[in-house]
Amino acid sequence: MRTGSRVRFARSGPPANHNKTFRIASIQVVLKDWNEEGARREMRFPILKASLAAALLLAAAVYPGQAQQTENQGQGRALITVIPKGKNASAPQLSQQNLSITVGGKSANITRLTPATGRNGALELVMMLDSGASTSLGTQMSDIKNFITSLPPDARVSLAWMQNGVAHLTGPLTTDHQAALRGLHIPSGFAMEDASPYFCLSDLAKHWPSSDPNARREVVMISDGADYYYRSYDLNDPYVQAAITDSVRSGLTVYTIYWRNKGRFDRTWYANDLGQNLMLEVTQATGGNSYWEGMGNPVSLQPFFKDLDKRLGNQYEVGFVAPLQNKSRVLNMKVKTEGVSGAKIVAPQQVYVGRTSMQ
Repeated sequence: MRTGSRVRFARSGPPANHNKTFRIASIQVVLKDWNEEGARREMRFPILKASLAAALLLAAAVYPGQAQQTENQGQGRALITVIPKGKNASAPQLSQQNLSITVGGKSANITRLTPATGRNGALELVMMLDSGASTSLGTQMSDIKNFITSLPPDARVSLAWMQNGVAHLTGPLTTDHQAALRGLHIPSGFAMEDASPYFCLSDLAKHWPSSDPNARREVVMISDGADYYYRSYDLNDPYVQAAITDSVRSGLTVYTIYWRNKGRFDRTWYANDLGQNLMLEVTQATGGNSYWEGMGNPVSLQPFFKDLDKRLGNQYEVGFVAPLQNKSRVLNMKVKTEGVSGAKIVAPQQVYVGRTSMQ
């Protein structure tokens, strides 16, 4: 014997001949009793009927609303950076009361604000270099080595070379920084060897060499940003937009350093300006920063790495719950501060919001 029940709104006309109904506040509760042969019979116990009717009405009034509330919420996290304004100033401490967040144009509730230090400061960093970069990048090898070796001892590091749209890692993420540097060499300098730096960034995001959900994922990309597969002066370059989406979904914070590639196209003002602006789009969307000196190669990368080191040492992870319709997605995010002086807050302009788990 099995019993089924359903709730429906009352409508004009008599109920079905084989259904027993109760009218409560314009809602009919229809109770059916099925035997093993599939024949319907009316239940013979009025008290049981009334109890089931009340329970069904309570479920209809309460649980759908709760399910809808849960289904319309998503959760996410973002990495923000606090940059002190003074040259030798220290970054102020943040609290949840200092921040307000909007995600997808709607207010979000901050659930936690954790400094990225100590046990909460796990760092994974990939230095991604353009194989098509001018061989003059060889003059900066010492600055790159000094930056890698100056990272915290427990930071996990790897190098990757951009070739034919793929980020070729020279080894796994490791705390042995000297071992990671064995993959460092002067670039080949062949024009268009990377195909598109944004293909390479998407590839790295989709195949990040770690599954640690709590580590910060930072990328330092050295390139001129020129996209050979989309040379129109269009900041809505579809490959750039795809790289941004892939990076945000993977939780990457991307920093770019401009270094001109080899090739006739890369020597034009058009390519230089476009490349810098496209890389700026990526870094703003992910919460990183873009470094360059005019349209030429910088004399030294050391000032850039010094600033980057300061940023890595002043980061917070923000957890939040935000309104979310339909499926998980990448949404725009804005962060406002209150009561914070002597510092600038850098936050990603886009964030991945996933479904909250059903309790």
